[in-house]
Parts: sequence; C-alpha cells; structure tokens
Amino acid sequence: MVSSITRTQGLGGSSASEPGGSQKAIESSFGLHSISLPAIPLFGTDGIRGRVGELLSAPLALQIGYWAGIVLRSGSSYPGSVIVGQDSRNSSDMLAMALSAGLTAAGLEVWYLGLCPTPCVAYLTSNSDAIGGVMISASHNPPEDNGIKFFGADGLKLPQALQADIEAGLRGVASHGVDINNCGRHYSRPELVVNYTQALKQPLQAVNLQGMKIVLDLAWGAAVGLAPSVFESMGAEVICLHHQPDGDRINVNCGSTHLDILQAAVREHNADLGFAFDGDADRVLAVDNSGRQVNGDYILYLWGRYLQQKQELPDNLIVSTVMANLGFERAWKQSGGKLIRTAVGDQYVQAEMHRTGGMLGGEQSGHILCRHYGITGDGLLTALHLAALVQQAGVPLMEMVNESFHTYPQLLRNVRVEDRVKRVGWKECQPLQEAIARAEAAMGDAGRILVRASGTEPVIRVMVEAEAAELANYWTNELVLQVQQHLAV
Repeated sequence: MVSSITRTQGLGGSSASEPGGSQKAIESSFGLHSISLPAIPLFGTDGIRGRVGELLSAPLALQIGYWAGIVLRSGSSYPGSVIVGQDSRNSSDMLAMALSAGLTAAGLEVWYLGLCPTPCVAYLTSNSDAIGGVMISASHNPPEDNGIKFFGADGLKLPQALQADIEAGLRGVASHGVDINNCGRHYSRPELVVNYTQALKQPLQAVNLQGMKIVLDLAWGAAVGLAPSVFESMGAEVICLHHQPDGDRINVNCGSTHLDILQAAVREHNADLGFAFDGDADRVLAVDNSGRQVNGDYILYLWGRYLQQKQELPDNLIVSTVMANLGFERAWKQSGGKLIRTAVGDQYVQAEMHRTGGMLGGEQSGHILCRHYGITGDGLLTALHLAALVQQAGVPLMEMVNESFHTYPQLLRNVRVEDRVKRVGWKECQPLQEAIARAEAAMGDAGRILVRASGTEPVIRVMVEAEAAELANYWTNELVLQVQQHLAV
C-alpha cells in the first residue's frame, strides 16, 4: 500500500461530499436511458471504444460514469474514490469531464490524474483505497477514436459480469441500485503519478543504464511526460521522437504501429536499441541495434529465458494468444517451457495467468504482463526491463534475438468493415467460411489461419502463418478478397 495515497476528506477543510438528491431524482435530472444505443454490446475486448461523435459522446460518457459508479458502489463497503486518467486526444478532456460528472452524480469522489499511461491508473488504483479506476484512451487507434477502460479496486480489468451490469444500467434494465444521498467531489491529483514512477524503478535499483543510447518513440501520447525522465534517471542517453502531447497526431505514422521512423533513428544515431509505445503506453515494441523490429514474441522469449534461468518462472509457463508465432512456441517448448494460448486481448491473457498461476504473459503486439513487477500490461515497465536485460547480458540485442528463434512467415492484414453488425457476425459469411476451409485443407500442419473481428477497431483481421512464405501470401490475399467482397461493401 502506498501510504501517500489515501482517501481525501476534502481539501481546505471542506467535506468530501455535499448534499444532493435521491437516486431517482439524479437519474431524472441527467435524462438517463434517453440515448439510443446500438443493438450489439458496447464493451469490446478493451472497454468501450469507437469514433467520437458517433458512438462516443459527452452525454453517453456521463451516463457511463453514473452507471459505473452505481456498479462500483454496489460491490464496495463504502463509497470510495475512483481514479481517472487520460491520453492526449483532443476528445479526452471532454470525455473525462463528462465521465467524472457521472461518477460524482453516483456519490463518488474522483481523483483526476490528467495525462498519464493506462498502467499508471491500474497501479494507483490497486495501491490505494480507491474502489475503481478509469482510463480515457483508444490505445493505438487513430486520433478521431477514443475509449473508456475500467479497472476494479484490485487494478485488474473490470470483470465482464460487472461490465454487463454497467451496460444493463445504460439500457434501462439495471438489476440493482444504490441509495444516493449525496453528490461526490472531483479533485485534481496529478502528484500521485510520482508513486507510479517510483514503483517502476524500485526493482531495478541495482541496474545502471549508463553507456546505453536509447531512442524512444512516444507517439505524441500518454508516455511523453514520464518515459524520457525515467530512462535518464537510470543513466541512459535518451533520444526522443514524437515527444509532445498532441491530440491531432497521436499514433499517426508513429509509435508501436508504425516503426519506420524509430528504426531509421536507431540506425542514424547508432543507438543500442529503441522502443515504440502506443497512445496510452500499455504496450511497447522494440528495435534492436541493427534497426530490426523485436515484437512481443521475442520479448516474452528473452524475458522468459531470464526468469527461467533464475528459477522464477513457475512451471516454465508463458501465457500468450492465438497470434503467437509457431517459431516462438516451438523454440520455447524446446527450452523446456510450456505455452498456453488464449483469445486475443490482454484481459484474456491476464485471466489465464491468474487461473494457472503464470507470472509472464503477453501478446505479439507488445502487451506484456510480468506479475513479478506489475499487475497489468505496461509498456514502460517492459521497456525498462528489456533494456536492463541487454545491459546485464553484455551483448547487443541483435545478437540475443539471433540466438533465440526464427519466426515462421506470418502475414496479418486488416480489412476495414464499418458495419458493426457485419463485422461482429463475420462467421455467418458463407463464402468466407468456405475459403477458410479450403486454405486449412491446403496447408494442413504446415500452417494455420486466424480470422477475427477486432475488439478495438472497425476491422476484420486476417492472419495466415505458414512454413513457406508463398503459401502465407497466397491464402492471405484470398481471404482478404473474400472479406472485401462480402463484408466491406
């Protein structure tokens, strides 16, 4: 428990709550249940996410805040605080303020952090007496999108059952209520972020990154105020790219989804390695000293081998997703390890880690969870530990990667499908199902196929992996064509 994070009993001697109306009066005054909602579920694999002005609006965020407050209060013995953070998107201020209004209408106290990474919200929520946390961000999505992510009092993603309770309230079918006899208060608490940065560095106190040159691509997003100072405080020479908060350019041709500029910068500056974060810094991809991408599979393998050698990896288990490369899986098993695959989404990885007692898990996309040091996917934490591994190994990251494993050719294509009903119901598309069956029969054990609707973007993702690049390329093109012809129209 971080002793400096305790429930505020008002500032300047004022009470933490003020008199207000009853729950029904509050619901009436806010016009709850009056917003038209899509028929399909609002919550995806990472909270509620969509285009601002279409799915997401201030009135909806207010109602989400209110019903989230009701649900969080119903599971708590007292009406505690909720910690709220945001990324740099232009719409994040609006959504954060509207959400805060809803939370205070539910009688809760809001601690507003301002600009910060998503894992900062999760950490502070778990290390305080807050009853929940909320992050306003659409992660790696483009600037016009945004999202609302919820955490429970333990700092973990809010369970699906509680998400369903929030949505039930939004749709006017709430199964329970809470007596509200007061309104909450909103407090600005950016000073709490320092507790998160201290927690990041605490397990690495014996590590000195002096002599390392590291390039950071901060994607104009949530990590701009923290990542450079943390690396510099550990002795590294830091070169920053896209290092101001910019809501118009967040994730645009930069960050973890666009590595070209980072790769060129690493080569230009003869750097030891580079790191690219996404908009809310809950994931990271690396670039080795030759400018080559190092994705989540390699990060998991290298970190896993380190923990395995220290006998700190129970059952030598790594939890990953169906996207994990076959080359990674087979190399890890050859080293005596065990790999469990889950559905795509860090919440599924996290749930499986808790079910099995696993300590290391993550996704190829750079969501890495190491329960030795954190409770959720954390790009900055992962980057610090990978830099420490390279420093302690005394050899370049390129050499460490070369000695790990070789990936199977894997192609991933995203096909934009604006129609949410078609996107979610893609399995009902008979021509696509027939094409998948033909591809699986043709490749047999020499490859695998994964088609899925993204839970965070309006796209269908088509992934084909095969021992031969020609096979992967052929069947990827064939399946993408089917999606374009039958779903994207």
